[in-house]
Amino acid sequence: MNKFRKLLAVTLALCMVFSLSVGVMADDEETAEVEPFTVEGDYTGTTVILHSNDVHGAITGYASIAALKADYEAAGAEVVLVDAGDYIQGSTYVSTSQGATAVELMNAVGYDVVTFGNHEFDYGYENLVNIMGEAEFDYISANILYNGEQAFDGSTVYTTESGLKIGFFGLETPETATKAHPAKIQGVTFLAEEEMYAAAQAEIDSMSDCDLVIGLVHLGVDGESEPNRSYDLWNNITGADFLIDGHSHTVMTAGDNGEPIQSTGTQFANIGVIEISSEGEISNYLVDLAAYTATDETVAAAAQAIINEIEAVYGEVFATTEVVLNGERDPGVRTQATNLGDLITDALVWYVTKDGVDTLGIAEENIVGVTNGGGIRATIEAGDITMNDINTVLPFGNTVAVVYVSGAVLLESLEASTYSTPEAIGAYPQTSGIEFTIDTTVPYDQGEQYEGSTYYGPNSIQRVTITSINGQPFDENATYAVVTNDFLAAGGDTYYAFSVSTVMDTGTPMDEAVIAYITDVLGGTITAEAYGETRADQTYILSPFSDVSASDWFSSYVFALYNDGIVAGNGDGTYGPSDLLTWGQALKLLLVSADIMEASDVTGEGWAEPYVTAAVEAGYVEEGVDADADITRLDFCTLAAAVYGIEGSDAATGFTDCDDAIVSALVELGVINGNGDGTFTPDNTLSRAEISKIIVLLADTTAVTE
Repeated sequence: MNKFRKLLAVTLALCMVFSLSVGVMADDEETAEVEPFTVEGDYTGTTVILHSNDVHGAITGYASIAALKADYEAAGAEVVLVDAGDYIQGSTYVSTSQGATAVELMNAVGYDVVTFGNHEFDYGYENLVNIMGEAEFDYISANILYNGEQAFDGSTVYTTESGLKIGFFGLETPETATKAHPAKIQGVTFLAEEEMYAAAQAEIDSMSDCDLVIGLVHLGVDGESEPNRSYDLWNNITGADFLIDGHSHTVMTAGDNGEPIQSTGTQFANIGVIEISSEGEISNYLVDLAAYTATDETVAAAAQAIINEIEAVYGEVFATTEVVLNGERDPGVRTQATNLGDLITDALVWYVTKDGVDTLGIAEENIVGVTNGGGIRATIEAGDITMNDINTVLPFGNTVAVVYVSGAVLLESLEASTYSTPEAIGAYPQTSGIEFTIDTTVPYDQGEQYEGSTYYGPNSIQRVTITSINGQPFDENATYAVVTNDFLAAGGDTYYAFSVSTVMDTGTPMDEAVIAYITDVLGGTITAEAYGETRADQTYILSPFSDVSASDWFSSYVFALYNDGIVAGNGDGTYGPSDLLTWGQALKLLLVSADIMEASDVTGEGWAEPYVTAAVEAGYVEEGVDADADITRLDFCTLAAAVYGIEGSDAATGFTDCDDAIVSALVELGVINGNGDGTFTPDNTLSRAEISKIIVLLADTTAVTE
């Protein structure tokens, strides 16, 4: 690392501390008046990197970033303009040209380097190669292979007029393998996890003579993307200075732990700025476009010409809706059934049955509709509806298809596509004709990884129960015709099980089917009576406790104990995760989880007596133990070892403040891991949240070892 980069590493760390405070303040800006942003001061000798990500067809924003580039240049800066992917899809302004208009506008703005997002593959690999052939900027991605060979340059070096060498490497989310239509990416491989880290590291190492190395990565920070997030990348590479991220639509100026990662959100909500002084000092921040109103007239005119052309074809009002049709992400189509999902799936089923069901060769009561929430890209507000609105909701050009599957395959697909519910997932099923329940308190029983996918199929069906199909009893052995889109029919998202089924593709785009349904069936008016409320055909079993959310780190452990009848809460609908554990509670949890005693419904004074008596008789505790006293961490370990028959270990605990043999044995079993700072704090107490995890791990581990 040269002298410049050594200095850069120090200043970057300091700037990240500042940038974290910027991120915290962002929430307050929703209610506060936005301060106008202007470029002020002398930027001579400064290099400014402006970046965008997940533009998704919001083409009017290009005039803003072009103007901001000009403002920095007028102040003396040299500007580098980059993008982290997902620019060719999202609105009819770019999707109808399959991305060509996006490239045209990016040329007009003067982009220098871009990487690809998963949506760059929506119209196929060949289309991407063709439209990028018109690009007047570099495009890079190190983890995309075509027929086994690297498909694009993995990195590029940009040298400023002042001689600053900036190396950029690009990465694409491996989720593209299942988020793009399988038939449109044949021969394309997206390296994931260790292979992706290695590809990135190779590019970084090849640019060791650069003053600065920046990753243009379309990875995101969503939990469902682990271990392929930008966080995971940062923790598995060395030699990079900064990551410009996309994919998860996150607004961030640094990671949760101060990682030098910045992302602007989506659709030009913000423009990212990285300033590098001539001394190597770096700072980063976001410019809110609500605060920056300047536009480049030439780029604005080019964007408006595209808008006018599209509006002339798609802008005509053809229907109205009395209600808002919910196409939001979360909460919305990726977390629950919505009225827009109901409308779309009803339209799909109607379209393939409108001329009779004979062509499907199956009873009408066995025909259902399924589409993935991630394919629904916008909300439709109450009022007039244009073709442009429908195309914006369904921009991918997917066609209406039918797959013939067994009931067992249908059940598997619903289990797989709700594996993270209530956390958002693009595969979430919007349905018609299927009544089912999702029990979110039960963990997903992860099985084998689906072939060519980043998702895993279920080892067993634990969370989803299909109650009925079109009002008739569900039969795992029956054959059902699932009307869906060609993406899912080919095994996209978590629907790999569909890919081995018989498929009939109508060739009709989904948006055309929905437009026809609104016109021909609903008479051009979506009424509150028909779609004012979401159908009550999806039931969610959520947390049994008002103070335990499914997103809490300890929720799966609490739910496991609850479902096994080991805990029942406090009798008022709460669990009390922050409450400290008493001796009585510890004895009950251990004796019941070890199947030594049954859980008792006794409450009030004296509820713990049966457990204390049993523990004394078994020799686990001495007489006189105070059931209401808080139990220390060390005492609990000693008690747990006695109940579960765990012997001490001579190995070192690894803790600086505790060398107890029982603690060492529990560490070896993976039941406890301390505080993360090398301490165990044996005299401290345990919370009910902490103990829920330990009890589950203790029971699972000892069951395996036995």
